[in-house]
Amino acid sequence: MNASPAPELLVLANVESAYGPIRAIRGISLKVRKGEIATVLGSNGAGKSTILRTISGVLDPTRGSVQFDGHDITAHEPSDIVRRGLMHVPEGREVFPLLSVHDNLMMGGYTRHDRDALMRDLEAVYGYFPILRERARQDAGLLSGGQQQMLAISRALMGAPQLVLLDEPSLGLSPKLTREIFEIVVRINRERGTTILLVEQNANMALNVADYGYVLENGRIVMEDACDRLREKEDIREFYLGMKEAGVRGERRWKKKKQWR
Repeated sequence: MNASPAPELLVLANVESAYGPIRAIRGISLKVRKGEIATVLGSNGAGKSTILRTISGVLDPTRGSVQFDGHDITAHEPSDIVRRGLMHVPEGREVFPLLSVHDNLMMGGYTRHDRDALMRDLEAVYGYFPILRERARQDAGLLSGGQQQMLAISRALMGAPQLVLLDEPSLGLSPKLTREIFEIVVRINRERGTTILLVEQNANMALNVADYGYVLENGRIVMEDACDRLREKEDIREFYLGMKEAGVRGERRWKKKKQWR
């Protein structure tokens, strides 16, 4: 007997958002189920980051609705959305550079009053990213780009979120660090049950870690499916994964070569 699908945690219905006269996203509808990793793929300027900003309240939509955990949060203040258990890790990391690593982490839990659980979560993020424990008293602005990304993700976890919005976590990172970050993202999802909505230009990595994907072009969703099926679609393989249909043997050689770069 098949298990029933997990309930929907996030639902966007016909959402439009704009920057002045420029419509950035147009009639976006998507769903993220509890416990899954969902991803939004698309080129620069397609509107991926705008979707996350609209969900987290940084940008008010001009149309449509955003439902989170059964409640309408459309155009709510970001502080209210954070208190409901939704955390946004923006593109470019945006840590507090003059605060220590420890203080950055504690800022992530500023809405919480369960100090014992907060300290357990602090130990948990140090377990995911041991370098943060080593640098706990160092100013966050002195960390490398990869370490700042680790800190930004960990700061979000300190809020004990149900859902984390991750915007381009691989931006500016080496392939090795990118793999490490994504391995931890998957662990966080599997071990903590944290739902994740991921925006990422590294389509190959995103499709490998996510359960369900949406493809965005010019502010509109043009394709959606389970990620294992999206990977097999010719358009995705050619335009997002860099593959041409040149036969199974050639594809296997390409995959092997990419694996060891």
